[in-house]
Parts: sequence; C-alpha cells; structure tokens
Amino acid sequence: MSIFTRRHADREKWGERLPPGQKDTGDGWPVLHYGGIPKVDLDSWRFEVGGLVEEPIVFTWEQFMALPQTRLTSDIHCVTAWSKFDNDWEGVLFKDVLQHIKPKDGARDVMVHCYGGYTTNVPLMDLLQEGVIFAHTHNGQPLAKEHGWPLRLVVPHLYFWKSAKWVRGLVFMEQEKPGFWEMYGYHIRGDPWNEERYS
Repeated sequence: MSIFTRRHADREKWGERLPPGQKDTGDGWPVLHYGGIPKVDLDSWRFEVGGLVEEPIVFTWEQFMALPQTRLTSDIHCVTAWSKFDNDWEGVLFKDVLQHIKPKDGARDVMVHCYGGYTTNVPLMDLLQEGVIFAHTHNGQPLAKEHGWPLRLVVPHLYFWKSAKWVRGLVFMEQEKPGFWEMYGYHIRGDPWNEERYS
C-alpha cells in the first residue's frame, strides 16, 4: 500500500480528526526526542514556576500529585506526519495548576522547561484550551521514560513537539520567544490543521 493510499484510507476512517498530511500510526508510538533520556529522581524532582507571576512557586512531586487528578482522552499529531488516536491520559490539568499561580497582567506566553535542557514555547491561550494536561499516565500505565516519565505536557491541538517530555517548570513571559526546535526552524505555534510545521 502506497503512502498516498494509506493516507486516503486513514482519512476515510478518521475524517476531520486527521489533520492534513498525517497518517495513523495505529498501536505504535514512535519515540522521538533530542539528546538522551534524563535521569530523574522523584525525591529531588521539582516543578518550578516563575517569570511574570506575582510570586514564584515550587512543587515537589508529592505536592504536584496532591493536585486534582483528571483522566481524559485525546488524539496526538507529530510534525513528522504520524497521528495516534484515542490516547487515555491521567494527570493534572493545566487549569488546575494555574489555580495556584497568579500570572501578571502582561503574561501572554509560556516557556516550558524540561529536565535535559529542552524548552518549547506555548501561548497561554493554547494552554488554557480543553484537554491540556500534565500527564504521568498513558493508557493506564505510568509513562515510559522514553515518553517523558515522570511528567509530560500534552497539548493535543498542537503538533506533539509542543507536548514537552520530562517537564520541570514554566516561565510566564510578556511575548513569545522561540524554544529549542523553534530556534531551529520549527513553526512558532504548530497548528496541525494549518500544517504549521516549519517557519
């Protein structure tokens, strides 16, 4: 089956849930990231929030896990043209984390920081969308290390490089700045339905 025939079949199956240029990866979940997998110790794990906020805040793992836990299902779409449907996540909604943060009036963008040095920028308006979650569990199992254990951000309506692995904190900003892949030519926002793959 050619890639064009496969994509047509995927479009027939998934309809508008499949963004342009994507194909269904089925049960597979490709592993893609820059650099090695960081070593993370839950005893020393911290989630730090700073930048344009009234007061910086730091969560330990125990404190973060004490926040309201949510289960939800979403599709994910990678810039490398694969999509994975009906993923079950468990974790803490961005909106529930935000209940403990007081962004200043000028805060419009957020830089997501990760163990291992990775960063990605996400507009605050995108983080406030339904289904945005800091996930620790996927399909009933703790995230595998290669998929971001112990915590990854999931922003299902943007390309999956925005769903940063090994998250360790957020910096609220007045205006957008490029994160890691954005500095190397990836689109500043990354909307799959508009094929915002590269700048």
